[in-house]
Amino acid sequence: MNAARSRATGCQRRLPLCSSCFQCLKGQRQRRAAELQSILTYLVYLVPMTGSIKRGTASMPSWTLSAGRLALGVAAALAALTFAPEGFAQAASNNVLKDRKITVGFANQSPWGFKGEDGEATGFHPDLVRAAFKPLGVEKIELVIAEFGALIPALAASRVDIVASGLAINQQRCKQVIFSEPDLAVGDGVLVAKGNPFKIHSYADIVANSQIRMGGGRGSSNTQNALDAGIPASQMTLFQDVGSSVSALTAKRVDAVTMSIGSLIAVMQSPNLKDVERATPFKPFIKPNGQPALNYAALAFRPADTALRDLYNKRLVEMRQDGTLAKIMEKYGFSPSEEMAPETVTAAQLCQG
Repeated sequence: MNAARSRATGCQRRLPLCSSCFQCLKGQRQRRAAELQSILTYLVYLVPMTGSIKRGTASMPSWTLSAGRLALGVAAALAALTFAPEGFAQAASNNVLKDRKITVGFANQSPWGFKGEDGEATGFHPDLVRAAFKPLGVEKIELVIAEFGALIPALAASRVDIVASGLAINQQRCKQVIFSEPDLAVGDGVLVAKGNPFKIHSYADIVANSQIRMGGGRGSSNTQNALDAGIPASQMTLFQDVGSSVSALTAKRVDAVTMSIGSLIAVMQSPNLKDVERATPFKPFIKPNGQPALNYAALAFRPADTALRDLYNKRLVEMRQDGTLAKIMEKYGFSPSEEMAPETVTAAQLCQG
């Protein structure tokens, strides 16, 4: 192996800041461009400006940078981005910190994210994004409304920097995007008459009382969870939509209605509903594999934008600790004690299934 090739091989093992980096970066432009963009963001925002900067997180490659080589790192990054326009496009959302603006995609669904009467983004996830990035100088959140199924394509096409619309982490989506750590663990919600006269706090309570009449959406996962929990079909009434099931509850044709937590919160925002309430606490259905039937919500980022994702994750930890996350949850009807995702559940685990 000649010296030039040896140096190039070394670049593949370490941060490419040697004299042969130019060729190394040119040959692997997409990966290196995203990698270097991530490094620069970490250097500026996540580590102290000391004489040497060492590996700080598991997601960063293993290297040590001296302060004297930092300028070479910047030069190498610029060279990589010059010869890697695709990589630059993929990593471009890291510029939100410089531009003080972030573009957020959402599906205009309460309580996850919607356009308020003042035209500004509001809802649980837009508020969380605002709280996370405002202390870093990002002052403007730009809205892009899309159908729910079009949000990930919009992210891939760089129309938005982040998807913030109650997106649940699952294996299929993990093939297309990278997720932040989960913020919410959302299960089934049950709507009951005011005062919860049957004291319903789990599907088991309904199984134990054959007099309780349960309503649910036809074909919904919530209804299926209720049936899987052992509620007889004879106690279930199926409805085409949430509105029909709520009307049946207020008319006392059913005693409880199962639906997603998000749908329940949206229903409870109606000023005309005064005789119903959420059954709380409510124990989630436990699946045969021993896991609760929960969806874990998080923000979605482009795969190249690891630095932006990691920066958000850092702020999410801080917002858990200072109570900001709990306050935003309560503002939009979520219960911190029941629906805050535990820190022991990670995006990496959920992506593995």
